[in-house]
Amino acid sequence: MSENAKWYVVHTYSGYENKVATNIEKVVENRRLQDLILDVRIPTETVTEIKDDKTREVERKIFPGYVLVKMVMTDESWYVVRNTRGVTGFVGPASKPVPLTDEEIASLGVEAHVTEVAYAEGDSVQITGGPLEGFIGIVDSVDIPGNCVCVTVSMFGRETPVELELNQAKPVD
Repeated sequence: MSENAKWYVVHTYSGYENKVATNIEKVVENRRLQDLILDVRIPTETVTEIKDDKTREVERKIFPGYVLVKMVMTDESWYVVRNTRGVTGFVGPASKPVPLTDEEIASLGVEAHVTEVAYAEGDSVQITGGPLEGFIGIVDSVDIPGNCVCVTVSMFGRETPVELELNQAKPVD
């Protein structure tokens, strides 16, 4: 059932985001709806604020007035969310809920995608893309968040470091 769950955007009264999220989570717990409503999030970012010559980190809502809910859309789940105090409706044409696309979810950073590569520093890899395709080199460093790998290849009798995207190298068998 949970593979049918999608992220929906719920519109709330401004300033009620936390209360709405808490209320939805309570109803889910009380009515045992964990298989219909899987997650409730309020996208935030940490911002450095300078006020009165003092610097402090504050967490700010990226979309004030909105809460993201990962749910399987049924009459019951729609009713629970729609009738939560502080909710004004779902985002979509004529208040018909429209799920977020995978691209939108990725750009919001709502769901973390774990990237794993089959090679590590010191491993021999074959370059599978770009102008050096087919070359074999040694991995110097792997930067998963930056989506790049630094590989040293031997060209014209010289060791040359090359920066590639993670998917442009594969381990040599």
